[in-house]
Amino acid sequence: MTDEILVASDDHVCTITLNRPAKRNALSSAMIRRLHAELTRIAADPAVRVIVIRATGPAFCAGLDLREMAAQRAAGEASLTPLEEILERLEACPQPTIAAVQGDALAGGCELALHCDLRVAAETARFGMPLARIGLAVPIVLVWKLVDAIGAGKTAELLFTGEPISAEEALRLNLVNRLVPAAGLDSVVAALARQIADNAPLAVRTMKAAIHRASSFRRTIPRDDLEAMARQVRSSHDLQEGLAAQRERRAPRFTGT
Repeated sequence: MTDEILVASDDHVCTITLNRPAKRNALSSAMIRRLHAELTRIAADPAVRVIVIRATGPAFCAGLDLREMAAQRAAGEASLTPLEEILERLEACPQPTIAAVQGDALAGGCELALHCDLRVAAETARFGMPLARIGLAVPIVLVWKLVDAIGAGKTAELLFTGEPISAEEALRLNLVNRLVPAAGLDSVVAALARQIADNAPLAVRTMKAAIHRASSFRRTIPRDDLEAMARQVRSSHDLQEGLAAQRERRAPRFTGT
């Protein structure tokens, strides 16, 4: 069986590669568990100074495995908790993190890129949150992260329509740090990782902690009512219908229930 998560370290740079190209690198439960374990291990490794997240194939990551999500929904509720936990683990890594986005970063794939400190996108990349199209709500913390990055109006458009945006538009909105030709993505990311890794690691980690603290105030905002609404969405008939429509390649018929 092909290893769907590849991990390699070289000269203080650790690269994690999503390796499920036939499924557009959709995150299975097994991949999520492996990512959580690897990120926990890497975060505690003082020899690692930079973490790069990349993927094989034409897509960066299409989000969660919808077949697994449909099975979860059939059992009662589609849980996003494991995904949210790896995103929190990624964001909390003391080392700077870089997402190398060569293609579609959609739904959970977009979230994965957004939880990295830096994003370098190829001209072929797209970013999107099409969850409303299947009847699912974006995790609350990610909504706040998007608002911080691109403002409330553009966040609303991105989430309400589900339409992906191009890498060029993502750069204009400050959703990505750099835009490069597809053929040069790996070399640009490698050079950026090398530049960071060659700097004083204690200083870099301290500055990352300060940046993270500056945006952590959102975690103190009351959200019990929002979490209750999100749970209702995850157990809704609309989500069941949206997942069925995806499998059957037809337009969903949402009822608001």
